[in-house]
Amino acid sequence: MRGPEWLRTLPRPAAWALVGAGSAALIGAIAGLIIGLFVYAPTAWFAAIELGLPAAVVGAVVGALVGTIGALTGRPRKRPRGMPASGA
Repeated sequence: MRGPEWLRTLPRPAAWALVGAGSAALIGAIAGLIIGLFVYAPTAWFAAIELGLPAAVVGAVVGALVGTIGALTGRPRKRPRGMPASGA
């Protein structure tokens, strides 16, 4: 599955950092909401933020590391369709 055009134009570490941060934040927020609902329902929204934000930071760091390793060791990226070969 291909990503959106604007994500494909970013450098690989930045794109992976965004994907990692978004994925981890979503998972962390859902986990925080579920835990918060079981512990004390009126403050469940805070538990979602409390777990979602650190998860986003960790996801961004891990995503940037994976993207950097992929950029250094993997095959070169294909340029997006319609983008000139010079990149301008």
